[in-house]
Formats: sequence, C-alpha cells, structure tokens
Amino acid sequence: MPYDPSAFPPFAVTVDLVVLTVRRHALCALAVRRGEAPFQGRWALPGGFVRADEDLTQAAARELAEETGLLAHDPDAPAQDNGAHLEQLATYGDPGRDPRMRVVSVAHLALAPDLPAPRAGGDASNARWAPVEELLQQGGYGRDGEPVAPLAFDHARILADGVERARSKIEYSSLATAFCPTEFTVGELRRVYEAVWGVALDPRNFHRKVTGTPGFLVPTGGTTTRQGGRPAQLFRAGGATLLNPPMLRPEV
Repeated sequence: MPYDPSAFPPFAVTVDLVVLTVRRHALCALAVRRGEAPFQGRWALPGGFVRADEDLTQAAARELAEETGLLAHDPDAPAQDNGAHLEQLATYGDPGRDPRMRVVSVAHLALAPDLPAPRAGGDASNARWAPVEELLQQGGYGRDGEPVAPLAFDHARILADGVERARSKIEYSSLATAFCPTEFTVGELRRVYEAVWGVALDPRNFHRKVTGTPGFLVPTGGTTTRQGGRPAQLFRAGGATLLNPPMLRPEV
C-alpha cells in the first residue's frame, strides 16, 4: 500500500529553553510572561515554533539569541566570551500539552555566566530572571510578594528536568565552568556549585578537589581582588570534560 501523508494528523514542533544562570548567589531561570493566549499573563519558558528552513539546534540557538542576545557555543570550536553552553534536554509530546493543537517540544538547556536583565520578545509581554525554586512553586507568593501561579503549559516539568540535568551533570563534568566568566577564581566556582546544588561546601576541601583534578582548571597567571580580601588566583576551564573521581553532590 502506498504511503499517504494525509492519513496522519498534522502537528507542530517547538523548542523550549531552560536558560539557567547564577545571580546573587542563586540559581535562576529565564521566564517570560505570555502576552497572548493560551495562558495569557502566565509565566513560561522562552521558546517558539521551529521554522520550515531550520533544524532543531538552529531554532534553539535563534530563540536563545532573540531572548538573551547570547550566541550558542559550538562544542567543537573555541568558546566565545559572549556565548552560552547549549544542549538538547528532552522531548515532550503529551497530546494535551498545548490547547491550540498537537505540539511536540524539543527542550534545550542553556547555561551562561551572570547575565543582564533580559528583554521580552515575540509574544512575551515581560521577561525576568527568577530563582528556580520560586518558578517551581505551585501557588503561594514569591520573594517580591507577587502571587505565584504554575508555569504555563508543561513548563514546570521541563524546568525541573533542566535543573536536575544541571545539578547531576556538574558532579561528573566540567559543566559548572559554563556559569563562570572566562577567567574565574576557585571561590567563584565554588559559589556556582553552592547555588546550583543549594548547599554550602567546605572551601578547603573544594579547593583541593578542583585544583587536584588533572585538566579541570588551568592557572592563567593572574590574580584578582574583585571578591575583596587578598588577591585570589585566576583560572580558566581546562580541557577535561569528565571528572574522575566525580564531585559528588552532598545530601541535603
């Protein structure tokens, strides 16, 4: 029997972005307030429909640039100072996840150092960085006293999956350095781990671990006093992609 495309129902493909950064020592995600139906007025993750002439990675990179002004790192090319780590997270295709039509979303995780105030684009009326705990809170009030409604669509699940991916991946990879500037101190890197994991770490043990792992950090030869106190040695990310042994997450 010949293949008949019209026998199958049409559906759309979107990309949603879990954009994480560390602001004021807290793990924050980019959220946009929807300006149109469905879920008008509700907070959601940034994203949009995949265009006919682009693949999934191109669509995710375009949305990232439109929402944050960031370019996605090419994993096979040298890092750019204004770039962001971007990787595919998971695919979400529940038939009822979007009331407009059948929509399958390919979510992506993006990580970048402390980012400036975001700008709203597309059908978003506002955009902000918010602590992930606040965005995942079901009801109640946020830090600013504003009532917190659940995220639109299934974005709470997508955000939770993205946060857990980041928390687990920094245990065994160098991904935590994606939250840091090009040159950083061990103390600044430690505060990334503390913000992502939501725990306090022993400074001496942490310093011994990260400086004793071959290829994890490379001294730049410079120092900084931007954190106050005595000059601290500056490092950059080394070529190691896996930590062996891993940096195990403390039990909370």
